[in-house]
Amino acid sequence: MFVDRVVVSFIAGKGGDGCVSFRREKFIPKGGPDGGDGGKGGDIILKSVSNNNSLIDFRFKNIIKAKNGENGKGSNKTGKNGKDVILEVPAGTVIKSFPEENILFDFDKSGIEFVIAKGGKGGKGNTHFKSSTNQTPRYAEKGKKGEEIKVILELKLIAFAGLVGFPNAGKSTLISKISGAKPKIADYPFTTLYPNLGVVYQDYNSLVIADIPGIIEGAHEGEGMGLEFLKHIERTKLLIFLIDISDFTEQIPVKAFLTLLKELEEYNKKLLKKDMIVVGNKIDIAENSEEKIIDLEKEVKKRNIDFIKISAIKEINLEKLKSLIFKYYEKD
Repeated sequence: MFVDRVVVSFIAGKGGDGCVSFRREKFIPKGGPDGGDGGKGGDIILKSVSNNNSLIDFRFKNIIKAKNGENGKGSNKTGKNGKDVILEVPAGTVIKSFPEENILFDFDKSGIEFVIAKGGKGGKGNTHFKSSTNQTPRYAEKGKKGEEIKVILELKLIAFAGLVGFPNAGKSTLISKISGAKPKIADYPFTTLYPNLGVVYQDYNSLVIADIPGIIEGAHEGEGMGLEFLKHIERTKLLIFLIDISDFTEQIPVKAFLTLLKELEEYNKKLLKKDMIVVGNKIDIAENSEEKIIDLEKEVKKRNIDFIKISAIKEINLEKLKSLIFKYYEKD
């Protein structure tokens, strides 16, 4: 199951209480205070990794607690610290405040650690409170409470390129042909219900492409898969528009391209500043669409965007497309 948004409560461990104790040794009838300090409460630490692309672990465990520190003991023995909890999150995860959704931290690459909740400090034992006027202090500090925080974890997949297109444009077929991804493929809208990641290789280089679920008109307002998946193209460096150029009446190629541009602009204008490639798919069945294809090509070239015609299912021009994608990758 793909899960890209969860609400989680993190509760760090409480610090252990300081100890009230006095030395009791033979021949020393009035020993001084020897109460030890309480141990520190456990921290909760999030660590980003690259071998995970879902927040599903938090779906079924949305309250996470760290261990409390142990209380101090006599003979000046400090209590054990509570064990830290280290949890893995996918690289690309963003921590947001709940419910305001202000960004608190961004795991924009793997290998980053962030302490989401700090454990409480252990209380001081009565040894610390001995003075010239108080030789036998009979009190100690209580341990401090650990931090508690409720946040939203939201995953924005990290991929170099994102495939953008209407349902049935052939995105799933294309990513399955140029990478090792095995997405579900069928001839009905929204076959792709969550983003698929595929690794594309050329010589000794490799890059990641994300197959974003089909965008429809009104997606920026939540229509279809809508906002739920548009966020996954925010991190990509290259947008690959896949347009069906076969002869169909409802969404002629140039209109399809302009509609997709509009949806991206309405969602986030910064998306239009990314590098783009427009790919006309299904040339194997586009013999009656030459005029429509020419109109699309003119519109694309007017915007100084690269255009290439392919057939994903027949594997026509796929190597050319891969070379074009890697040209942008090497430029980056």
